[in-house]
Amino acid sequence: MRLASCRTRRRTRLRAAVLVACGVPALLAPCTAASGAAAATGPGQPPGLGGDGVVTVTTRGIGAPGNPAVGVVPFTDAVYRTCADAPQTAQGCQMIGGVPYAYEIGRLEVTVEQWVAFLNTADPTGRDPHDLYDDTESASAWPRYGQIDFSAGAGPGRHYSVAYPQWAAKPYGFSTFLRAARFVNALQNGRVLSRTTSADGPSRTVTYRVALSPRTERGMYDLARRAPTRTRATGFVVPSQNEWIKAAYYDPAGGGTYSYWKYPTNAGVFGDGDATAPNPTVLTPATGDVTNAADQPLASYHASGKPAPAWCPGQVSPEDCTTVNPIGLDPVSYPKLYQGSLSTVGQAGTPSPWGTLDQGGNAVEWTDTVTPPPAGQNGARVWRRLHGGVSNAEAFQMWPSAVGLQPQDNDFYNHTYPWLGFRIGVIGGMGAGA
Repeated sequence: MRLASCRTRRRTRLRAAVLVACGVPALLAPCTAASGAAAATGPGQPPGLGGDGVVTVTTRGIGAPGNPAVGVVPFTDAVYRTCADAPQTAQGCQMIGGVPYAYEIGRLEVTVEQWVAFLNTADPTGRDPHDLYDDTESASAWPRYGQIDFSAGAGPGRHYSVAYPQWAAKPYGFSTFLRAARFVNALQNGRVLSRTTSADGPSRTVTYRVALSPRTERGMYDLARRAPTRTRATGFVVPSQNEWIKAAYYDPAGGGTYSYWKYPTNAGVFGDGDATAPNPTVLTPATGDVTNAADQPLASYHASGKPAPAWCPGQVSPEDCTTVNPIGLDPVSYPKLYQGSLSTVGQAGTPSPWGTLDQGGNAVEWTDTVTPPPAGQNGARVWRRLHGGVSNAEAFQMWPSAVGLQPQDNDFYNHTYPWLGFRIGVIGGMGAGA
């Protein structure tokens, strides 16, 4: 949603002040100042396109229904058979990962190219009535992270475009939960042109080719509701916390601890800090492609003592890459706070126990699980769980205990945090012609 310049300047000063106080990698462990600011201001081969408004979504089947859950104390280096076995702390304990039914989850995160196809379908006039876009996302406003450009003078259904070709197969990084829900509704209300299935390793791969619908306000989620939840037993969804965690960490072959891996890339060892964390990706400086795919296991995150995976479109000058930002940060603070960059989806190449990619690192991902607000916050906003770490954060945010949360419409992070993504889930099965 395009904003008046005076409003933009006021909000920019607030964002800059809070970023300096809190830093940006800590999305999953909210900073008090950031939360307060948000409340005050309001929050491999990639899947391709098959023509205007047609997207291809590839999922992995997640079986073993009724798998056991494990207990976690938020952001601690352990899992427990039950919460009765966990230490009693002020953080409490959560049982996570158990899912009583089979389902599917996206093999990869939703890409910029897919999101642009959705924008042009859902907002053909470019008026953006549902806040699906902001100028912060443009290459002119944010040369290093701007993924999508907007042209007011373009024809109907042509207002949005991928900023630079290198962004097409990167995860869309400016999502709120409400944006993700509207994308899902466009899939749900669309037409499945084809559905193909193939066996692959411990699971199956399902590929959907879907003509998106412009109807975004009702479908799987009713956006007229304050806290939209699933309205149907069959169709496309934003994965729940348990669905997401099971696909990332639960090993049906019994590996790990209580059948749960420490990272979505490898079993690791609980209790050893980041000693058994995956290797960090190294990216081609001008394209964001992964150059060290042989260094398995691998994930796009900021490993301790190493540079964060980073790139900037080759069409942008080095000075603009390192200084120009829409937040008003000075040239010293900006490169310190914004280090990591999103890598091309799937190129890290390390699968979860079910064959998904990039659930560890790259973009942190929304789930549709509603959760109580953190201590000190009132119930004025709807909070949801997120998972997966991020290219600008350390290894602990890839642990199953990283049960982070944010408001579903967090204006602050929506405009200052370019690593917020999501992937698609499927429940109940979908067929061609649905």
